[in-house]
Amino acid sequence: MEQKDEIGYILKGYPRLSETFISNEIYLLETMGLNLHLFSVKKSEEAKSQAVVAKIKAGITYLPELASTGDSPFSVWLRANLPRFSGSHLRLLRLRPRAYVQTFLYACHLSLKYRSGFWSELKKVFFKDFLRAGYIALKVLERGHIRHLHGHFCHGSTTITMFVSQLTGLPFSFTAHAKDVYLPKLNPGDLLQTKIKKAQFVATCTDANRLYMQHLCPEGAPIHTIYHGLDTTLFALRKPQDDASKTPLILSVGRFVEKKGFAYLVEACRLLKDRGLEFQCRIIGEAEEHLEVIKQLVKKLQLEDCVHLGEAVTQEELRQIYQECTIFSLPCQITHTGDRDGIPNVLVETMAMGIPVVATPISGIPELIEDRVDGLLVPQQNAAALAAALAELLANPALRRQLGEAARAKVCRLFDSTKTTLALKALFTASLEAQPDQSESQVAPVNDLTVTVPRPAINQPG
Repeated sequence: MEQKDEIGYILKGYPRLSETFISNEIYLLETMGLNLHLFSVKKSEEAKSQAVVAKIKAGITYLPELASTGDSPFSVWLRANLPRFSGSHLRLLRLRPRAYVQTFLYACHLSLKYRSGFWSELKKVFFKDFLRAGYIALKVLERGHIRHLHGHFCHGSTTITMFVSQLTGLPFSFTAHAKDVYLPKLNPGDLLQTKIKKAQFVATCTDANRLYMQHLCPEGAPIHTIYHGLDTTLFALRKPQDDASKTPLILSVGRFVEKKGFAYLVEACRLLKDRGLEFQCRIIGEAEEHLEVIKQLVKKLQLEDCVHLGEAVTQEELRQIYQECTIFSLPCQITHTGDRDGIPNVLVETMAMGIPVVATPISGIPELIEDRVDGLLVPQQNAAALAAALAELLANPALRRQLGEAARAKVCRLFDSTKTTLALKALFTASLEAQPDQSESQVAPVNDLTVTVPRPAINQPG
């Protein structure tokens, strides 16, 4: 039976509740006729997963490293994991000696170039990523029909993808999202520019990101804005709300990290309560480093009776919660480190259901929301302005309906996943069609295996 060409997707973790957009993308690409194989450094330890994960047919290869060593010092990590990777690397060295040595030396070069100071230690993460890449590269060659590689997030996953590309001779691309684009510690020095130059193409989820990266590296690969789409039939217009019969609910959803701006939402709730307004506020998300800060702020402002914090839920559970809310608010901010959101998926989801939203005009959010047309925008880090916008919506059901209807129309026009994913599929298809026919490949033995080895003419180490 003739094997079909595949795209190799390289991820740091899979599946993750907070990265439903990746699972949705994989599933939609499959429904559009592409064949994928997934490679993940880590297997998710989350108790829940999105329903779409069960629909995905792509095979998945998890790397063999011990999950418990993830945050260990490099020497501890290496002792625990080198035996797990060494067999693959020895086989890969015999199979592709020139590419292997070149890529190893390139990893050494990066670890020296991007160390924090002249007398500092080598940046050891590049050795980790080289070991991971070698394991994936051998699996890619053994499969024999992966013809393109794609990394999600432009820091660690794309470093691994770039190394796999150099080890196998296959072209690669990557998707850039949010903090991975802007935090220097994730792509030190000119590492992001290097990745853009070596990639065949780059996708990113906001036009703000595209413009930033084009300015950063004008001579690099083509950069395409491809929004995270969603199924507008799944996130359908909700039923009309009986506003008079219930206490208004202000909802916010996101990981408990500083860039979400939850502290300003809590402060705005204090201002609303001081005005004598009746409401409830619910904030739902994964427990991360900012959760305790928000808990303490709720307690300090004596809002335990009206502000409630909840753990992350599945997309199916979240859709039901959306049905109950009056207003959705996500006051994102740019942190002192430069971290920021792109276009938060929860804003797109709630707008698709006709829910009025209040957000801030940072990063790609103005590409989704036009102030007073399909939502309200307030300055970031401004609890008073946020409270005023929320109070206006609480007092004006007609404005809520007007903004909600316009929001639904915007999402259907620009963010429908059947449209956005088609653009990504076209890029992958063009890459597959541009490559030499498989008959031009070399065949080399790996122990008792026979694997197809593409000619290493693309993306050799610079």
